[in-house]
This record gives sequence, structure tokens and C-alpha cells, in this order.
Amino acid sequence: MATPMLRWCCPGRRWVFAGIGGGSRHGRGVPTGSTSSGKRGQSSVAQQPLITAQKPRKGEREWAAVVGLEIHAQIASNSKLFSGSQVDFAAPPNSLVSFFDASLPGTLPVLNRRCVEAAVMTGLALDCHINRKSLFDRKHYFYADLPAGYQITQQRLPIAVNGSLAYSVCVGKRWSQMVTRTVGVKQIQLEQDSGKSLHDNLRSQTLIDLNRAGVGLLEVVLEPDMSCGEEAAAAIRELQLILQALGTSQANMAEGQLRVDANISVHHPGEPLGVRTEVKNLNSARFLAKAIDYEIQRQISELENGGKILNETRSFDYKLGFMPEPNLPPLLLYDSGSLPTGADPQQVIDIDQLRERLPELPRVTREKLVRQYGMLPEHSFALLNEVGLLEFFQNVIKETRAEPKKVTSWVLNTFLGFLKQQNLAVSESPVTPSALAELLDLLDRKAISSSAAKQVFEELWRSKGKTPAQMVAEKKLELVQDAEALEQLCRSMLEAHPQVVTDVKKGNPRAINKLIGLVRRATLGRADPTVIKEVLERQLSS
Repeated sequence: MATPMLRWCCPGRRWVFAGIGGGSRHGRGVPTGSTSSGKRGQSSVAQQPLITAQKPRKGEREWAAVVGLEIHAQIASNSKLFSGSQVDFAAPPNSLVSFFDASLPGTLPVLNRRCVEAAVMTGLALDCHINRKSLFDRKHYFYADLPAGYQITQQRLPIAVNGSLAYSVCVGKRWSQMVTRTVGVKQIQLEQDSGKSLHDNLRSQTLIDLNRAGVGLLEVVLEPDMSCGEEAAAAIRELQLILQALGTSQANMAEGQLRVDANISVHHPGEPLGVRTEVKNLNSARFLAKAIDYEIQRQISELENGGKILNETRSFDYKLGFMPEPNLPPLLLYDSGSLPTGADPQQVIDIDQLRERLPELPRVTREKLVRQYGMLPEHSFALLNEVGLLEFFQNVIKETRAEPKKVTSWVLNTFLGFLKQQNLAVSESPVTPSALAELLDLLDRKAISSSAAKQVFEELWRSKGKTPAQMVAEKKLELVQDAEALEQLCRSMLEAHPQVVTDVKKGNPRAINKLIGLVRRATLGRADPTVIKEVLERQLSS
């Protein structure tokens, strides 16, 4: 569902010790590693309340936090990175495993063109330098769901380097206090995913599912340019939207298509950086923010109490853990100027051609929405944060005469509210854009009141097959159009309630609301409150 407004929790990038109940004096840091595949182990974050930054009191020393992220995004491809096996999240265990995926002797990798194109497009969207030549490596380590005993990755010379990711975060309680920040993208590399280990505690055994083994991943390494959980969550959400806009990854965190490792350290401003720890396998932007802020406070607590932060890295030494992949030649990319004459288009990757295929990125889309429809920036964020919601909004706009501001309000408040109540995706909504557009047209030409419109929307949500106009006619929800009859009814109410009239004339602002309510009740809610008020005020002043 749409994410809530991000709240700035680390003003000035300074932290002070706030205290964590039950904190150990000699607690251990969690494992860390700059090139980990992001699939091992569990998060070390305890289920304790989030403690945000506070202003330092006199005599206290300030702390500064440093946060870097490693993101593993599953590439949206029909087949795996080095084999023709299909990719399907819901497939039965071990039903999508080729001989190469199972690492049978004599099998060789064949690079998936789609995965390479996805990596290049992602690099271009993040303003990276695309290396014309990149290399594949073997990262050796043993794990039961890694049949070969190594992972094919790109440690030495990745496909893209030196980019940037701009994201927006609020520095206060209001969206008007939103600022844009930038985090550096150190590198983007292609690598294999591992299989899954399914632990059966009742039988004390572990089962292996190799369906995921060999699925293509994009590892995006962000520089340690962030200082709190909310910054990290905002950056991840923006990256998720970019990947989805590009079509390079579905980036569904709930299905493990986007997994995040956070590297965190604290230090006193002006002093060397502290020892970092790593919080792994975070698959929710909200939990990512809480996990990072908790770990920052845990480290501050540990250091304030005389303890040490331990760095237990799981990454391998460059010389010991990696070797060139002997079965894959260097990956060569070209642009329009270096493309070999007579080259088979199916056998080469043209960077310039991929650049021309880049779609409109989320940041540009938000700017256009604000400019074209005059909506608030927070509304543009909300429309993009929910998959399919922007398309729904645009379809309603095309079919209705109602003002964009009213359409925005109905889509983000009423429509999205019903989706959240029922825990439905936009694609599962029983109300179509055409139906909502027709309802807004009825409201726009004052055929029905706002309360009647909400009643009709509820009926549309519960039942199918009838149009808003049919529902209005069946339930007799049309507004009273007979001006003379409404004038007479209002006059009768004034005559029947002289005390209320006296209260109005004495300046009681609530008194006229009582009269409006009485008229609406007499018309069974079919009179427009605004029109009723105008008639009553005219009669009272005459």
C-alpha cells in the first residue's frame, strides 16, 4: 500500500544517547560484509520501540551516524542469469532447476541478454558510468543451497559505477518542509541468487529448494552518505519506484524481489569513523528505518557504557575469496560510435539504444503532475507510491469533467481508503475508473450531493453490474431541482422555528446549521446544503 509521509528523525545528522532498556554492556555487533549476497542469516534487530534522535543536553557529546546500503533486486526476466530455466515465484519446489542450476559436471553458463540490458538501463537511470568492459568472478563459500560452492558475481570490474540517487525526505511534520537529498551509487553488478533453505523445526531437518538458484540479481551498492533510518527508507522507496518504472525489477519486497543490507556505524563529529555493523535481509522500507535507528542507538548505548562495537565480517578477503570466472569471457558493451561494422544486433548490447528506451522516471512524473494538475507534492508522491494508482487516476481524469483537484481528493481519500480497508491492490478494485468518472460527473453537475455520492460509491464497491446513474435513480438520491419548492420549504422551517431564527439574528453561527439540517431531513437528504444555506440567508435578510 502507499507509504506514509516520511518524517525527519535526525536533524543536523547528530545523535545523542537516549538509553535503551536492557542494553548489554558487552553486546556483540552483527556480521558485516561489503559484498555479501544479502541472503544469509536473520536481522539482529530486537523487537524494541524505536528511539529517535534528541537534542543534546549541556555536557553531552554528540554522535554522528553513517549509513550505507547494499540492495539486491531480482531482475524481471523470464529465465535465469546463466540458464534457460523459467523464473516463477509460486512454482512447486525444485520444479525449475536446470543441470547448470544444480551444478552438474560439464554444464556451462550462457549469459542472459535481458539481464545485461536490465543492468545497463538501471545504471543509466542512476547516472552511472557504464563500463564498456566488465568481468565476472567466482565468490567461494559453502552453503547448502549454493550447489556449486561459489556465486558468480562482478566484484573486480562491475557493469556500472559512480552514479547517484536523488530522493525526497521531510525535515519536519509538513510536506512543505520536504527536501531533496542525494546518495552516491558506488556500483551496480550482476550476480546469481542462491536457492532457499526451508527449515522444518518439527522434524529437525532442512529442505532445499533450488528454484531460485541462478536467478539474476542486480546488486546496487550505495555509498555511506546517509545518517538515519528515514533517509535510508526514502532512498530505497525511490529506487524501488525507478526499478518498477524501468521494468528491470518488480521490486516486490514482500516476495523477496528487493532485499536490503544496511551497514551502520557511529562516531563523534570530527573523529574517525566508528566500527560498522551490518543488519541483513530487510524486506520492508518501514522496518528498514526502524532497524537502522535502533542499531544506531544500540551502538551509542554500547559505547557510552564503555563497551566495544565488534565487526564480525562475513565477506571474503579479495585475494582469498574471489577468482576470475573461467567459463565466462569479459562482457563487452558498445555505443553507436564503437559498434562493430556488420555486428549481429542479437549478439551485442548498444548502450545508446538502451538510453533511448528509458521511460519517464518517477521524479519527472511527479513534477509533471504538480505542474499539470496543480496538485500538492505529497499527492504526487502518493499516486506513484501505490502500484497502478497513477494509471487509475489518469483514466478517471480522461473520462470526467470534474476538476483535477476533486479527482485527486476522491482517488487518494475515498478510493485508496477503501483499498486499504479491504487490503486490496488497485488491480483488484471492484470500482473501475469509468464508474468513478461517471459518479464525479453527477457530483460536478450538482445532480447529487456529496453524501449521496459517497453512498453510491459504497454501493459500487459492494455490487457490480449497475452504473452510478442507475443507483441514483433506484435510491432516489437526485438533488431537489425545484427551486420554488425549496424556497417554500425553507420559509416553512423559518416560520416553524422562531427561536432558531432569533439565535441566527443574534449572531449564533451554529443556529443556521440546525435549520439546514432540518431542511435536509425534510428532503431526505436530497437538497444541496450549500443551496439551502444560500436560500435561508436570503430569506433571513429580507
